[in-house]
Amino acid sequence: METITPIVTTDWLHSIEALSDVPADQLQWLIDNSECRTVPEGDYLFQVGDPIHGAYIVISGKIKLYYLQKQEIIEVGILGPKDVSGALPFSRAKKITVNAKVLQETTLMTLPMEKFRELVARNYELTGAFVHVMTNRVRNFTSLQQQNEKMMALGKLSAGLAHELNNPAAAIVRGSESLVHHLQLEPDLFKDVINVRIEAKDVDFVTSKLFEILNRADKPRLTLVQRTEMEDEMRDWLEDHKVECADDVAQNFLEYGFTCEDMEAFDEHIPLEYQSSVFNWINTNLVTERMVQDIREAAKRIFELIQSVKNFTHMDQGKGKERIDIHTGIINTLKMMEYKLKKGNITVVKEFDQQLPMVMALVGELNQVWTNLIDNSADAMEGNGKGTLTIRTERDHSFAKVSIIDDGPGVPEDIRSQIFDPFFTTKEIGKGTGLGLDVVQRIVVGQHHGSVKCTSVPGHTEFIVCLPIAG
Repeated sequence: METITPIVTTDWLHSIEALSDVPADQLQWLIDNSECRTVPEGDYLFQVGDPIHGAYIVISGKIKLYYLQKQEIIEVGILGPKDVSGALPFSRAKKITVNAKVLQETTLMTLPMEKFRELVARNYELTGAFVHVMTNRVRNFTSLQQQNEKMMALGKLSAGLAHELNNPAAAIVRGSESLVHHLQLEPDLFKDVINVRIEAKDVDFVTSKLFEILNRADKPRLTLVQRTEMEDEMRDWLEDHKVECADDVAQNFLEYGFTCEDMEAFDEHIPLEYQSSVFNWINTNLVTERMVQDIREAAKRIFELIQSVKNFTHMDQGKGKERIDIHTGIINTLKMMEYKLKKGNITVVKEFDQQLPMVMALVGELNQVWTNLIDNSADAMEGNGKGTLTIRTERDHSFAKVSIIDDGPGVPEDIRSQIFDPFFTTKEIGKGTGLGLDVVQRIVVGQHHGSVKCTSVPGHTEFIVCLPIAG
């Protein structure tokens, strides 16, 4: 970087909208106390993690501000002539949070941070102008980060939801294709069945026996060895009675609870020459029923997931506070995050107080609270390869108390007081924006007049949310 002395005048500074009302003597003080330099194209003015040196005013050139999220460049903005950036009065920031790459050779003037005390003491209007710039910048950057936080949360939920929907959707496709193929075999079997000659009383017995087997409530649970032995026994019986497709029939009959004693009972009422046709006809109907059941269960799972999305987002309902069972929101959130919890090998323990009264609250906003807290706990346990997430609810005087507990490594004591600060995060770049717990605090404290705190030791981190029952 080359230090130079360009001609910057008070008139030029007055042409900057943010400084247009600052007295000329204060602008001259700014010129006299600033350093000017030129940064070549392709260099960085600053990068993430660098200390902040002061306030910058771009004289000429072009700078891109960005950060990386999962190796993807997220652009924050472009600085050009007369833009103000860097540290500003009363800002608590000490480290740079974005990269500033020079796109065109850039000349800028810098007011060092060591001059800020004198700036505030001697230059009221100039200080006010800088604070106004800082306020607008924080508002814009916060809006960008909040949008990014929402998109990251949506990405996590949609990835899990897509995975959960994919399984039942694939099952429906497979089941329907198999069912179509299976039904194409029906005409040949039908021909065999209509040629069967059985007396009416035997038909009644076969029908009643079949439904009696299918409706048994006490079907035994078999070990793999027991199942293999019974399947072999069933297959031998069928083969002895000249039943075609004995392997397939044996597997399905055993699945529905048929025993060899049942087959002996059928044998007494079905002539031997018709047994293959009758048992294969029964088997075909059982297979058809199972396929339909599988399709129905898969469709039911999709319906439940869609209902969870609807309840989670609070669609088609009012935006104001209403009396709610907070367990419903927690359960819906767990359903939405089921994929991530399964992937992390996390066991969920629900210790709900079923006597907890309804709470006056904003449903959609509380779902954001549960999402952020559960997501943080899951991330904390990620390094262990497994974990236990405990969610406990109870009444605490006039408050509903929700505790979300994980057995991760814990939050170090030296940063515990900072975890609710905006943009503070211990996650690697691209995994978090540092707004999750800030959102939690704003919703719980600001919108619900409740409280949220964290206690932590290694192996036990507990976030405690208290919500006034009366709202």
